[in-house]
Amino acid sequence: MARRAQRVVLLHRSSDWFPSVPLCSASRHSVWESVSSFRNKPSRHHDLALQPQDIVDRLTTRFDGLAPKASWGETSLFYNPNLALTNGVYFCTVKDHDGANDKASALDREGVFRLALGLTVRSYEQLFGPRPARPPKGSVVVTGHDFTRLGVVMPHPVYAWMGWVQVLNPSDETFASMQPIFTESYDQVVRKFEKSLAKRRRSPR
Repeated sequence: MARRAQRVVLLHRSSDWFPSVPLCSASRHSVWESVSSFRNKPSRHHDLALQPQDIVDRLTTRFDGLAPKASWGETSLFYNPNLALTNGVYFCTVKDHDGANDKASALDREGVFRLALGLTVRSYEQLFGPRPARPPKGSVVVTGHDFTRLGVVMPHPVYAWMGWVQVLNPSDETFASMQPIFTESYDQVVRKFEKSLAKRRRSPR
């Protein structure tokens, strides 16, 4: 299984955007070890950083039912097959500018953008420990991270309290290493979608 985990980190070919790595109990530790290696060090391939549209294309190709919605310099991917719900369920966002209450990542730097997505509580805490407290409006979470670093998977400066993480300008290497959390996050949003859809169907019209 260690060999399989290593493959996640080292694959760079465009045809292998998402190497197949099952999250079975036997492999979970080694797989998370490969993802965790990017918590503390930047990618060695910043010159090969993906572009925002690359990420949107890869995720929508790999995962069924994702609907991109772009507005104000941010593209959000919602899970919403057949547009069954008004908005669907957030899967991830790609953002390339600062917001009024979201400046900690310095996204106004030329060419810098953020990929962010929500993890399960278990996965977030396995990677980063207990989730931080919700920050006051206009402030950031207290985790000790430098939220401006490129190529490092880390807590989201505003929404880590909800289990969200970010990576700025991920390379192919970093993106491939994140496959297990993409898969687990996708499974989580599918469950949330099905729950919301069932609730709507039970509600009187």
